[in-house]
Amino acid sequence: MPPKSIHRTLELEHDCARDASEGFEPNGRYGFIRYLEHGFPSSLVRWHYHDEYELHLICASSGKVFVGDYIGQFSPGHLVLTAPRIPHNWVSLDTPAEGVKLRDMVIQFTHAPLEQMAGAIPEVKSIMPLLQRATHGIEFFGISEQARQRFIRIRDGKGLPRFIEFLTLLGELADSSDYQLLSTVPMQSFDDDDALARISSAVDFIVQNFSSQFSMSDLARQLGMSERMFTRFFRTATGNSFTDFVNRLRVNKACQLLMETERYVTNICYDAGFNNVANFNRRFLELKGMTPKEFRQQASGRFGA
Repeated sequence: MPPKSIHRTLELEHDCARDASEGFEPNGRYGFIRYLEHGFPSSLVRWHYHDEYELHLICASSGKVFVGDYIGQFSPGHLVLTAPRIPHNWVSLDTPAEGVKLRDMVIQFTHAPLEQMAGAIPEVKSIMPLLQRATHGIEFFGISEQARQRFIRIRDGKGLPRFIEFLTLLGELADSSDYQLLSTVPMQSFDDDDALARISSAVDFIVQNFSSQFSMSDLARQLGMSERMFTRFFRTATGNSFTDFVNRLRVNKACQLLMETERYVTNICYDAGFNNVANFNRRFLELKGMTPKEFRQQASGRFGA
């Protein structure tokens, strides 16, 4: 069966396009901090970036998360902070036909005011290392319910109490030691909306078809690019070569199958899109530091005793 065709996605998130009907706070309602919430599906769900930090809390559904060159899983309670211009997307894979009314709670804010405050107020300076770490994207653990309550108070608040709530939340995140950095290197994003739309289309295509057999030349041709141009374009946008990106997706799927099913490793190899068991084992070892069998054995401990 041939892979699905590429669908062009929405363009770069400009501030002028942040319509209240999409879930953004309307102009005049917010100051330094802007709150957003939306469901799924939504036009806001796409591979994109913007000039603000974004603190993102998933309230419902599960699926794949992309932050820079990181590919992982998300579920309710997933809490991530991304710095300006880091491409990101959350793609739900288990939603009912009618969709989900509230999937995301989001807070956006800019860098300059906090940097200025940190230069004058020592207490604010303590959050600057947090913002530096956010250039890789940060996933936090064990704090999502506490964060959700602060999200609600920020959403419903205004003025100085709202700002104090926000600073308190940042302080709690800065003090947290239970986190992981996501993207291996800070990524460069495009200023060109057309280029952003192209890479968004490419990523969407790969996500939908990674278990099928397709080549880089197939994708380059659908985007109207030469292979050489596409190779440079894709690495600049995602921080990965085309092959590495597809292998990451396939290994990620293999991990899910190893944890959630009893299927033979050989079968999982093909289910995940690899067509050669030796290559599957080699790529899995490179990315996870262990064999698929060892991964399954270690993953069995995730339920406890």
